[in-house]
Amino acid sequence: MLFSTTTYATVLVSALAIFGHLTPTVQAHSWADCIDWRFKNPKKLDWSDKGGRCLGYARRYPTGKAFGSLDSADPSRHYQQAGNPNKALPCSDHHHGKDVGSDETRANPPSGAYGGKYGPMTKTRVGNMLCVRWPAKNHAEKNEDDTIVQINFAKREGKDPSQQELLAEQKKNPLTLKYKSCGKATTSDKRPCGGCFKVPRRKPGIYLLQWRWMLNEGEWYTSCADVKIE
Repeated sequence: MLFSTTTYATVLVSALAIFGHLTPTVQAHSWADCIDWRFKNPKKLDWSDKGGRCLGYARRYPTGKAFGSLDSADPSRHYQQAGNPNKALPCSDHHHGKDVGSDETRANPPSGAYGGKYGPMTKTRVGNMLCVRWPAKNHAEKNEDDTIVQINFAKREGKDPSQQELLAEQKKNPLTLKYKSCGKATTSDKRPCGGCFKVPRRKPGIYLLQWRWMLNEGEWYTSCADVKIE
């Protein structure tokens, strides 16, 4: 059977359209960008850049980057804990992990990971409300499970606590958020999401706050921040 050039082109375009429709959307993995999000209107929880501003960031979080854009460069913020996630590094060192992520190693002093080209450190008080923001990265769709986000707090002088220590604190003071608490956006990849919680009772000092998200059973992604409780 012979096809004219026009007919062949029509068939090819149709085939490509079908293929494109069937090809799944590339799904990146999320991270926390803002640790202390302040809404312009506290009665309207708008996680978009128009709805508020960030006063405290994750460790070594570069300023001036578009929301949800740190997927493959600057470097990537994806850190997936490798091996047994309950014994893995709680924060990326840019060397270990199934996805190594960017360097979130504790600075000495901790304030060295903030300011200048990085966002400021979070400062708060016991009982205050902290609101944490993250990009959906295509994981807040109707067919996606509403997975959990753990907020883990712990302190160890001179270095970060282990993941096991963080989980021990989580058992004492469980803090979890719903992943799919999101606003609207032009793309599902960059839908802004977030959740709020009260700062648990702690003595004044600098604590590790770990944002820990379970995408699938046993598949955990983390972001780390230093929080100064005054």
